[in-house]
Amino acid sequence: MVRKYTNMVLEMVEEGILDKDVVIMACLKYMSEAEVRDMAEANGFIPEDEEEEIRSDYEANRTYERVRVVAGQ
Repeated sequence: MVRKYTNMVLEMVEEGILDKDVVIMACLKYMSEAEVRDMAEANGFIPEDEEEEIRSDYEANRTYERVRVVAGQ
């Protein structure tokens, strides 16, 4: 599979046409939280000892959000 747009953006970053920090922020804001988590885990960005704590916090927040929706808040 050819990654036409991926390669184009990467080339623009390499050539200085696009700022890498702007591209990083755009990607993270565009991706869902689950996609960011998957990407971070797949690339080893989250230390293993913190991974379980982050996952627990994430699951607790999802439960809280479901309760708020059911309660009509």
